[in-house]
Amino acid sequence: MSVKSQSPVYLIALGSFALGMASYVMAGLIPMIEHAFAVPVAIAAQLVTAFTLAYGVGSPVVVALLPAHRQRGGLLLALGLFVLANAASAVTTNFTLLLAFRAIAGVGAGVYLATGIAASTALSRPEQRGKSIAVIMGGMASGTVLGVPLSLLLAERLGWASALWLVAALGLIAWLGLALRLPALAAAPSVPLKRKLALLTDGHVMVILLVSLLAAIASLGMYTFIAPLLAAPEYGDIHSVTPYLWAWGVGGVLGSFLIGPLVDRIKGPTLTLSIMVILAAALLLLPAAASSGAWLVMLPIAIWGAVGWALQVPQNNELIKARESQGDGNLAIALNESALYLGSAIGAAVGGFLLILHWPVWILASGAGAVAVLGASIQMLNMRLTFSKSRCEASSR
Repeated sequence: MSVKSQSPVYLIALGSFALGMASYVMAGLIPMIEHAFAVPVAIAAQLVTAFTLAYGVGSPVVVALLPAHRQRGGLLLALGLFVLANAASAVTTNFTLLLAFRAIAGVGAGVYLATGIAASTALSRPEQRGKSIAVIMGGMASGTVLGVPLSLLLAERLGWASALWLVAALGLIAWLGLALRLPALAAAPSVPLKRKLALLTDGHVMVILLVSLLAAIASLGMYTFIAPLLAAPEYGDIHSVTPYLWAWGVGGVLGSFLIGPLVDRIKGPTLTLSIMVILAAALLLLPAAASSGAWLVMLPIAIWGAVGWALQVPQNNELIKARESQGDGNLAIALNESALYLGSAIGAAVGGFLLILHWPVWILASGAGAVAVLGASIQMLNMRLTFSKSRCEASSR
């Protein structure tokens, strides 16, 4: 990236840092909100649902409706909506309004990330797009790993609203910087909504989204149950899971940043396959590593976090390449983010159901590893089919 183009990309990453905080901090604020609004914990937890559903379902719809010649304005509008919704969440005294504001923040976050990644690639040379996406995804990972604990510490001292004020402040700084430094973006080809929906018939895109979905079921789904696994007597009898969550998160930050140069040197499908294989191995090794030693299990957990977060860099890069000429690359990215949230929900739901049935906890890690193996197999099959198709087309010329 040129010096001129670096600044907007890092400002977009600052916004994604705030997004990462907002995506995960609410779960830690639930006990405080339960007390502040005098609502049951099950009701307070719906604040997380409102954000994630709006993010996963609402943002692709908004991105699909975004005019092709308003990409810069759409990015600033989405980030501004995200900032205002978080500020409104911090000041409201009505729980119903708080739910609504969390949903609005979720839509703004999803649209911002999709348009932000598309903008960063537009500002970068083709051979450096992977690095740009890695910077933005690294910002989101850092917001989750570093920002969430910081905001929760602030909330313990100053009240739950202070965490959301911090999110809004960081988002506002990013918005002001982008308003000043983000140049006009080249208009994407104008595509009617009906043609945008044809994206769902693109087999290559659907395979990418399917692999992302399976990776999320395996990685984010298992993340929900890391505490029950490590708390089991046969797998360490660990009472504080915090160091292991930090290992997962720090691995995620490193993976998000380090994957960038690799994306620009290695073909995306090959890199995705390698990541899925490593993810499967790390998850399958979890029970054995946990039973062997409390510190030994840190290694597969850190690797799991690293590849789980890193995967979306080559995936988003491939989606942009696949749909750039059709002008709907940002919609493909929005659908990819939806696949991640849907996969996380599926993984958590299935794992919870198995625990209700009193299945042994190691089944969760093994099952997550098996899902990752399935994703790797689908990726490998798709690569072989693509290679065979390319050879047939070359021979017919």
